Amino acid sequence: MSQESKYRKFSKEFRESALRRLAVTANVSELCRDLGISRQLLYGWRDTRQRKQQKQAQDASQRLRQENAQLKKVLLRKTLEVDFLKAACEKVAAPRPSTTGSGETASGKPSGN
Repeated sequence: MSQESKYRKFSKEFRESALRRLAVTANVSELCRDLGISRQLLYGWRDTRQRKQQKQAQDASQRLRQENAQLKKVLLRKTLEVDFLKAACEKVAAPRPSTTGSGETASGKPSGN
């Protein structure tokens, strides 16, 4: 008691081939007759593909924006690190105030006497 479906299934290759032909044809009605499909079906396939391509483009754009934001954060962190290290190096390399003494120990009573 199996019932045959009134809808035909078309392979992905067939649909892609039909859409390639649609892009270069001047007479869509003739193309549909050659393929044995309706104009509505052909245009439905085209619209579905366009929506899918737009979604992929939006997804790629969103991924790039996220990556860009992440890279900006990393760059900011590295810039802060470089600034900190430059300031630290300047402090270490800065001339120290000269001592007025001869470097000898201070005079005083020797311990233990």
